[in-house]
Amino acid sequence: MGIGHYLKEIGRGKEGARSLTREQAADLLGQVLDAQVTDLEVGAFCLAMRIKGETPDEMAGFLDAVHLRLTALPAFDEQATVVIPCYNGARKLPALAPLLALLLSQQGVRVCLHGTPTESRRTTSFEVLEVLGYKRLSHVEQANSGLNLVPTEILCPALKKLLDVRRVVNLRNPAHSLVKLMNPCRGPALIVSSHTHPEYAVSMAQTFKLTQASAFLLRGTEGEPVADARRTPQMDFFQNGAMHTVQLAQPGALASIPDLPEPNAADTAAFIEDVLNQKRAVPEPIALQVQHILQALKST
Repeated sequence: MGIGHYLKEIGRGKEGARSLTREQAADLLGQVLDAQVTDLEVGAFCLAMRIKGETPDEMAGFLDAVHLRLTALPAFDEQATVVIPCYNGARKLPALAPLLALLLSQQGVRVCLHGTPTESRRTTSFEVLEVLGYKRLSHVEQANSGLNLVPTEILCPALKKLLDVRRVVNLRNPAHSLVKLMNPCRGPALIVSSHTHPEYAVSMAQTFKLTQASAFLLRGTEGEPVADARRTPQMDFFQNGAMHTVQLAQPGALASIPDLPEPNAADTAAFIEDVLNQKRAVPEPIALQVQHILQALKST
């Protein structure tokens, strides 16, 4: 059928645009991911949604389309997988999502850290982990019971292509939210996600409730789903359509600034090695995040 009739609804500007149903959104994105539309239509879709903004029903529909097309990581026994989407990278602060992933792995937790660079001139979690000796999976059958470093393109090449539209138009599109909400695993999983702005906290929470996902949501560090090492953020846990605040945000002024590395891969990797070898303390906000995730896994 094409997506022209959908573009007519969502492309009327911020005030005039109409929202799609969950089923319509799934059909629209499904056609985009299946390459059944032109590049011009893809660009129109991305810009229209950027102006209009996504509703929870639309995001749920987009997720339905993505999940149908994912090459998901196989389940491993009955063990739940902690999913950590890393797409932003570090600019001013070190990329410490790898520390979160490795601390969880030390506790026997299976971790899927997935992502692809979406910003130029940023240090990615993948780069940090590669300095530490970890290799990216080249296909999902390589997945193991520990830390799995998973490029987006082996999960869904079409989703990677949609993310890359940003490099042309210089604006985010629904794919940048989808990757923070999706479950790339078969079997039980806990998605650890983050927001950068208050409006995304609301929309992501509504989507997690609507899809009844098992998820953990906090304000991220430069967009990465790890607690800011300087100040503990609020942390919320979602399960069966309900939200529970498990950690309140740290109030007041900071008493001290922790000693953090420069935001490059080598210095960040060295810092993480020191923490894992107990030469440095785990930053308290990240230690709290680990504790809350481990507690959440007990009911996942």
